[in-house]
Amino acid sequence: MAVIESDPANRTHQSLVALAAALVHDLGHGMFSHAFEDIGKRINLPMAIHENVSDALVRESEISEVLNRELGRGFSEEVADVIRNKNPGNLFDSVVSSQFDADRLDYMQRDRLMTGVQGSGVDATWILANLEVGTVRINADEEEAGEVKTLVLGPKAFHAAEHYVLSLFQLYPNVYLHKTTRGAEKIFSSLILKLYGLVQDGRNDLSGLPDNHPIILFLSNPNAIENALLLDDALFWGSLHFLSNSKDKLVAEYASRLEGRRLLKCIDVRRQIEGQIPVRRGMTPEDRQEREAKITIKVKTIMKEITARSIERERNKERQILIDEYRRSPYKKFQDSQTPLNQILIRHAGVIEDMAHLSSVVSGAESFEVNRAYVSEDDTEGRTMIASIIQNSVGEV
Repeated sequence: MAVIESDPANRTHQSLVALAAALVHDLGHGMFSHAFEDIGKRINLPMAIHENVSDALVRESEISEVLNRELGRGFSEEVADVIRNKNPGNLFDSVVSSQFDADRLDYMQRDRLMTGVQGSGVDATWILANLEVGTVRINADEEEAGEVKTLVLGPKAFHAAEHYVLSLFQLYPNVYLHKTTRGAEKIFSSLILKLYGLVQDGRNDLSGLPDNHPIILFLSNPNAIENALLLDDALFWGSLHFLSNSKDKLVAEYASRLEGRRLLKCIDVRRQIEGQIPVRRGMTPEDRQEREAKITIKVKTIMKEITARSIERERNKERQILIDEYRRSPYKKFQDSQTPLNQILIRHAGVIEDMAHLSSVVSGAESFEVNRAYVSEDDTEGRTMIASIIQNSVGEV
């Protein structure tokens, strides 16, 4: 693990590395951001994953030249290393990437403003005013393994920190995992995957795009960073008119749907099952856990069957059923991250404690989960099939 240097000059250097990393870590995002990344992970397209692109840009492009010229030889390599690390190695790294980092404080406020969501506000000014540096012990296998300096919030910021966790969590159902947002992303993903298949089969002529179009160039050679850098949201939206005239039926349909905002109809499986196993008055925490377990078992069974039928339909060249499953916990506990640098820590009664230990609201918050299927509004057979699967499972409750 990297350590915090005691020498002021070295601390200044580390802070500059963290500042630069915070500024450039998202440079590699492609069109539709994380939806495009999911495609890259699914079919192994390294340059569709933003960390890989950001890493290459910081190490090898003119960004590297500027950083090294202004801040010293090898500076860009240090910045790239911070971006590449999955877990923070020291206090400065945690500012760039952790459960309480500058990125989250920024996008929570920005996304709330840009989407018009009235809730999910965060008092960043008060949080930052009560921010300090503390020293905590690191334990491994129940044995003391030294100490590390990390960000700590003073006791006056306890409720603001609690609200920060819950506000971030609420942004997921209201914005990031909203059925409309996810429905558009699923269509986008299926469209790109179909285009990739056409390109790999040498059938560019069916796509509706010319051979020198940036999307075709990237799908033809997805390992070339210069092709990845051509892609952004504006390019994709500008391509929809041509894609909607594709000779491939699925490409044409999905491009037209995105262009005209005619998304597929969402069938929210989890919500339907939750309605069949309602919350009862006077339920204990154990009762709620038992209810959640029943719901989860039912939903998993249903989604497994819907997914299998969807694959079968696709194999038979029938209409697609798009599957959406995702789970998000409001707060990752220490046992999951294995480092205090990733936690939200509060100074309470002279002792530094994890947020989850102090807040019954945070520790007791249930994970948010989506289990949905998207079908065409005129796909009567598909809708009937899904309804039958759900009904058969509900009958077994």
